Amino acid sequence: MAESLAQNLLSEEAAGVSRVHGALVHNEPGMRFASVAVVIGVVAAVVAGATIWLLLTEPVTVANAVDAGEISPLVISLAEIIYNALATLLDYL
Repeated sequence: MAESLAQNLLSEEAAGVSRVHGALVHNEPGMRFASVAVVIGVVAAVVAGATIWLLLTEPVTVANAVDAGEISPLVISLAEIIYNALATLLDYL
């Protein structure tokens, strides 16, 4: 019995999986890289969507920021848009 359990654990370790609370979890480095890539992609999509929304709703702010070369009003407006969207989403939930 103990030998079969040891062999099972060794075969799981060789396959790149481990047990967490009895469930099999893959320990491949590629999975971690994919997770980081997904997070970066989601953040980029949110910022891109907020930028498009800002261009449509506050074109004067964008034009002034581009004309003056200062991005701080643009960043502040983007932060406000993302914050308001998250606050509305959390209120809904």
